[in-house]
Amino acid sequence: MADEISTLMANSKDKVVLLRLRNNKTVQGVLQDFDIHMNLTLENAEDITEEKPEPLGKILLRGDNILAISLPDEESD
Repeated sequence: MADEISTLMANSKDKVVLLRLRNNKTVQGVLQDFDIHMNLTLENAEDITEEKPEPLGKILLRGDNILAISLPDEESD
């Protein structure tokens, strides 16, 4: 299972991912890197919780703050 998740994440590098966080925020950005703890580095990140997106730039999210990750479809390359 861990290998499958790692493969899915690796295939999503340089693509836009959508994240739901513990604090009820929704963030999207381009996945740059990740580690075994699901700490993520995102480029061009935006907080899209509200109607008007708030630009965040390059961010590092700790894995324990992430509730859900929506990865892009593989066929949308």
